Amino acid sequence: MTVPEGEFLALMGPSGSGKTTLLNLIAGIDRPTGGVLRVAGTELAALTESELARWRSRTIGFIFQFYNLLPVLTALENVELPLLLTPLSKQQRREHAAVALELVGLAERLQHYPKQLSGGQEQRVAIARAIVTDPPLLVADEPTGDLDRTSAEEIMNLLGRLNTEYGKTIVIVTHDPRAAERARKVVQLDKGTFA
Repeated sequence: MTVPEGEFLALMGPSGSGKTTLLNLIAGIDRPTGGVLRVAGTELAALTESELARWRSRTIGFIFQFYNLLPVLTALENVELPLLLTPLSKQQRREHAAVALELVGLAERLQHYPKQLSGGQEQRVAIARAIVTDPPLLVADEPTGDLDRTSAEEIMNLLGRLNTEYGKTIVIVTHDPRAAERARKVVQLDKGTFA
């Protein structure tokens, strides 16, 4: 399977079909046990763990279904986390995080803690965290799976905008046909193979 740069791809299939496993392979979280996996021109199996970590930090923005925000940190601090591994100063990190939050429509929520945000707002913080390092590839595991319909539509609108206006390549796993409709290409998986 080849996913061209700038694509918006949805992976669909029944539970246990391998969608999340494929997403984790693309993101370099899991390693392939056979075959060749090349993402953004890099053969991931050839990388050491430290090279893979550096590659991930430059190339991948991961968006989780359950947000994975740290409850003791503000929205701004949660978004700043990936920047702690960069040479940016604290002020520069805060500025980058604020810009990412503004991009997702949360400029007025910088100092709010996750418990003070709605589910849709928490997912937008998670998206801001994923884009703050400006990675070319965003991978999202059920980004709308825990949201009401209105919030889910807002998240899919945001992902669509990141794809069309900012050129991000996006790969999402979803069970939601409405979310999949927003992608330019839909791939069905069944029992670990493309259907």
